[in-house]
Amino acid sequence: MGGMDDYWASVVWALLPTVVVVGVLAYVLRSILRMDRNERKAYAKVEAEERAKRGLGPRGDRAA
Repeated sequence: MGGMDDYWASVVWALLPTVVVVGVLAYVLRSILRMDRNERKAYAKVEAEERAKRGLGPRGDRAA
């Protein structure tokens, strides 16, 4: 039954680009979120060090 094999091959080739694009998009979004998280950690560390140098306490809730 060659026709059925051709059908499934066509289905796979039709879905493959979508699956690849979704995979790349997921990888890019995951990388962006991971970089943002690391950047926020680094910024918080630098800010804490600078506050300590100036004799200020840890950053807390600011009074409005």
